[in-house]
This record gives sequence, C-alpha cells and structure tokens, in this order.
Amino acid sequence: MAKISTFKGYQGEPPVPKPSVPPPAHVVTARDGIPVRYPGCDGIGVRVVHPTNPLAPAQNLGLVMFYVPPHVVLEPGSHYTEECYVVLRGHGTMTLNGEAVQVGPGTFVHLPPWSEHGIENTGDQTMEVLICTAPPNP
Repeated sequence: MAKISTFKGYQGEPPVPKPSVPPPAHVVTARDGIPVRYPGCDGIGVRVVHPTNPLAPAQNLGLVMFYVPPHVVLEPGSHYTEECYVVLRGHGTMTLNGEAVQVGPGTFVHLPPWSEHGIENTGDQTMEVLICTAPPNP
C-alpha cells in the first residue's frame, strides 16, 4: 500500500501575486467549449478550459475533451507541452514512445514534453478522454 503524505501548504513566495479581490471562477461544460480537429484524425476535441474559450479563459493550462469514435486512430506525434490523458470512457491502445499500452476508464497517462504519443480506439463505443496540457496548446 502506498504511504499517504500530508499536504503542508505552499512554501515561499507565490509565482502569481494575490489580487486584492478574488478573480471570478468559471463554471462550464463541454457544450461551452470550442471544437478543434487534429490533423489526420476523425476524432474531435473540445477546448473547454483554454485561452481561446472566452467562457473559461485559462492562461497556464488547457483542458480538452477528446472524443475518439470506434476504430479511429490519432497517429503518434510529440510536442513541447506537458500533458496528462485521463480515459473516462471506452477502451483503446496508446502508443507511447513506440510501445503499445492498453488503456481504459480510470487510466491516467502523464506525458513529459516531447514524449511521443498516439491513441487508437479499439472498442465499439466512442472513447472520451480528458486531456490537460500545460502550457495550453495553441
């Protein structure tokens, strides 16, 4: 069993100064997002929290809901942003630096900058994948 650690608070000066008035929170759904297509893939992304979405204009991260229809492939590629994929629904195979890894609901995949990755929906239902990117993809 993993050891449980205790959060000891933030240490030192924050990288972003605290404003005198708290900024407003943004509550959105995937329906409020901005659709985006990825080259060579029949899946669709929805930029839910992203600089391009005026309803949730994040500056330092991007949250994208990625919908991958059955038997669709997003070919492997890499980029300078750090990402985390969270499979919410469906099953598939991720190609991670040339290695095939089976993924399904509850799978988290952390991708450091320039880590090669792709995904294939091997199931019969649409895969739903939450992708967090920092900094946000353009």
